Amino acid sequence: MSHAEPADGLDGRAIDFRSDTLTLPSSGMREAMAAAPLGDDVFGEDPTINELQRRAAELMGKEEALFVASGTMANLTSLLAQTRAGDELLVGRLAHIVRSEAGGVSRLGGVLATIIEQDLDGGMDASAVAAAVRTDDIHQPRTSLLALENTHNFCGGAALPPARMRELAEVAHAHGLRVHVDGARIFNAAAACGCSAAELVSEADSVCFCFSKGLGAPVGSVICGDAPFIAECRRVRKLLGGGWREAGMLAAAGLYALEHHVERLADDHANARRLARGLAELGYPIRPDEVQTNILLIPLEATEGEPNPSAALRDRLAEVGVRTSPIGRTQLRFVTHLDLDQADIDETLERITAAGIVPNGASR
Repeated sequence: MSHAEPADGLDGRAIDFRSDTLTLPSSGMREAMAAAPLGDDVFGEDPTINELQRRAAELMGKEEALFVASGTMANLTSLLAQTRAGDELLVGRLAHIVRSEAGGVSRLGGVLATIIEQDLDGGMDASAVAAAVRTDDIHQPRTSLLALENTHNFCGGAALPPARMRELAEVAHAHGLRVHVDGARIFNAAAACGCSAAELVSEADSVCFCFSKGLGAPVGSVICGDAPFIAECRRVRKLLGGGWREAGMLAAAGLYALEHHVERLADDHANARRLARGLAELGYPIRPDEVQTNILLIPLEATEGEPNPSAALRDRLAEVGVRTSPIGRTQLRFVTHLDLDQADIDETLERITAAGIVPNGASR
């Protein structure tokens, strides 16, 4: 069952779907953290971090890896290590890099982020990527990098299959670009596609993934790529103030997550589909067959009388102890995770049904 606080105005607890970052370390993970051997990572002497990096690189099919504090830092470090000021990055319109990372690659790296239209499956049209690459002209920035995302947060947790990932990477490489994959939830993508994570990123030059989302660790992400790239990432990480000292306790949580929490991601996906079916039966505008992983996006319509329907529905659901996240004004997000089980899904649907909460946030 979920680790949750009492719900205001409700005899019971809150059921929290705001994000899979809300998970708390299990007792086994806490024991592993307490027992971790430690050292100074800036000197390369933390054995637990070294083992985590070795294991992460192995799982992604890359030479080396680097442990960093967050997914945003992982993306920024990866992008800065593969570009220089004045370069151009091609990235999808709905990418986390664009929508949720404070413009870091432009502000801190001086890199122009050029937006490519996003497909509903989280990918981009390969011909659009090719057309966006600039010619060698002193008047224009150098197009040097393509960024992909898998799974895709703002496309409802969509998972791009290996063939689609290869197609986009190949067109980028054919035009002289490197390819970075924001794989914050790459193991969710692998579970949905029925393949290994390494297969999904086999053509990528760099990939990062998070331990603090579906894998249930309290903090941390890792960047994977070839040895020269990781060496440059280590320099950029230091530049960003991210040099670890005795951080092996955090790495131990990541190792525990890789050992115990990858295979169970399919449970989160099943719970998300169960929730989607129940919401659809209640009249919510969602198609359960389109739910691939652990993220549900409920599309809503703004009207003159209700200009912010996502906030209104969030507030109404919160009254019955169901916590969700608005994505802009016209989408509401539910995210399933390891601290929510099937009983939580069923109770959520029971609460919504009993309260008669319809998609516009008003009671029936």
